Amino acid sequence: MKTETLVRVLAGTMTLVSVALVHFFGPVWLLLTCFVGLNLLQSAVTGFCPPTWLLRKMGWVDAQDVIHWGGQR
Repeated sequence: MKTETLVRVLAGTMTLVSVALVHFFGPVWLLLTCFVGLNLLQSAVTGFCPPTWLLRKMGWVDAQDVIHWGGQR
């Protein structure tokens, strides 16, 4: 899986989770949706993406931005 695909999956999952949390626990969870949206915007503008950064620090991403779960071999 490429890092770009993972970021889309994470953003979509967090958005859906926040919608469920708003439905069951209240509107304060809309802040999570706002955080996801702001993170996507800053990532597009600056090129810095926290999940990708973390995976690179762990050594799970190669030069072609392909994720190797558990590390490269």
